[in-house]
Amino acid sequence: MERIIKILIIIGLFFLGAFVAARAEDLTVQQLTTPTNVAFNDCFKTYNLPADYLYFQTLNSIAANRFEIKELQSKSGYIIFKAAGREFLAAVAYYGPNKSILKITPVNNSYYFAPGIVLNIFKYIDINLNEQIKDIPKS
Repeated sequence: MERIIKILIIIGLFFLGAFVAARAEDLTVQQLTTPTNVAFNDCFKTYNLPADYLYFQTLNSIAANRFEIKELQSKSGYIIFKAAGREFLAAVAYYGPNKSILKITPVNNSYYFAPGIVLNIFKYIDINLNEQIKDIPKS
């Protein structure tokens, strides 16, 4: 009987600790990873960058987020990648001199997904906006 009480107390403390840790977690992280209906306006962003430079920044962002690249074509400026079990299309388009637009949409046209997928790509590009693209030396 005493062992059962000890086990119940340990289990109760474990769940209490998990509950306190979950409440202390930033709610925005939970909102970013929970699938919700994402507005179409949240899926595109305009940058003051040439289209080819934005394309390579997008490619770097997808790789840095460890999403699986399924298909890419630099001439037309699109990348198809897989994140959280779903495929997305990242399309870069010329918008004006030194201006371009990045649109990231789900391939199946269902906008019920975690908004962090799109926002993390935009955030990575914003952080690395002034980084120079370097050639990798050939061995």
